[in-house]
Amino acid sequence: MNEFSADLLIINGTLVLMDRDNTIIRNGAVAVKKDLIAAAGKAEELADYKATRTIDANGGIIMPGLVNAHTHASMAIFRGLADDLPLMTWLNDHIFPAESKLSPERVYDGALLACAEMIQSGITSFCDMYLFEDYVAQAALDAGMRAVVGEVLYDFPSPNYGPIEKGFLYTKMLIEKYRDNPLIKIAVEPHSTYLCAPTLLKKASLLAKENDLLLVIHVAETKSEVSQIKEKYGLTPVGFLEDTGVLSSNLLACHCVHLTDDDILLLKKYDVKVAHNPESNMKLASGIAPVPKLLKQEICTAIGTDGCASNNNLDIFHEMSLAAKLGKISTFDPSAMNAESVLKMATIDGAKALGISDIAGSIEVGKKADIIIIDTVKPHLTPMYNPVSGLVYAARASDVTTSVINGRIVMENGNMLSINVKTAAEKVRSIAQEIV
Repeated sequence: MNEFSADLLIINGTLVLMDRDNTIIRNGAVAVKKDLIAAAGKAEELADYKATRTIDANGGIIMPGLVNAHTHASMAIFRGLADDLPLMTWLNDHIFPAESKLSPERVYDGALLACAEMIQSGITSFCDMYLFEDYVAQAALDAGMRAVVGEVLYDFPSPNYGPIEKGFLYTKMLIEKYRDNPLIKIAVEPHSTYLCAPTLLKKASLLAKENDLLLVIHVAETKSEVSQIKEKYGLTPVGFLEDTGVLSSNLLACHCVHLTDDDILLLKKYDVKVAHNPESNMKLASGIAPVPKLLKQEICTAIGTDGCASNNNLDIFHEMSLAAKLGKISTFDPSAMNAESVLKMATIDGAKALGISDIAGSIEVGKKADIIIIDTVKPHLTPMYNPVSGLVYAARASDVTTSVINGRIVMENGNMLSINVKTAAEKVRSIAQEIV
């Protein structure tokens, strides 16, 4: 094979690499061989490459795909089902009863529609916590997306596996089934400190460590959760997780809205990763997470959308804008949460949080080709003095034109190639009618 041959060449765009040096290259290009990035740099440096396919970015931005660090994809089924309610009322009185009507097929259909929305929003990797996760994994595979998935574990019977003992067996099945899959990684995912006893948490943590897997849990999302754990154990949720031996570098703590300064120091001590979900936290009135404090302590913090029932979309561009502005208003400091740090949260730091930064999160030679193109010929993106600022404060999900995941073109010029979006939407509409 010719040294300068490629399967795909993306040209005529501004490269935002999200590498260690935060490199931006005007008139850049990327060469892809199979599923890997073979070269990235100035157009003249890649002039000798001959490719089977060439995509013209038309002067737009070429950047790594976005990472959705926390979601419940199949909850696309419940979008708008129970709005304007506090978390516990929303969860106990509406979501849990609705989830009792789920089936594997419904979960697959909801997840596939969510994958379509995420691809159209520039997301190439996501971390999912839900029920019937084998079917979420299959939907991600059919969509061509990279995903970290885990079956939600809690002390009461699940609509999927029944008693918790079978929940661990189901998780072990997922681990074996997807052990060598190029797109799917499995995580161990106890729901929260308030729905999981210490024995469950310890068992989940051990299973994750034995298999070198991510451990994912909701932490300190609401004031009521913090009060409940303090009353029961005399500790904050983070302190309780330390007491049970769960805090570790493989832990992804989702939400982390109500943290004490001591909690933050514990997260730093154990190198815990955090998934920030600004829009969901706002909609459920859970509060504003102290992300500026987390970043000051160099705690790896990513961005998630949460599920469509509490958001109600899967748009990381909107999440970035909200995250930046919440960080500023909560500290009364306009320099807090600058655009560069927020874009890192949605790309390379998101990949670090999911344990996939060796293959995703930036455009670098040898990494997997997870690349998106942003159309910047739009009134709301004109002029663009700073591409990073434009992406965080002005860009929208609808500006994404093309998405490449693992070297495969899954969307080109706005046309979805891996999913029939019309059919996927019709199936979810039908499910919604049955649920209502």
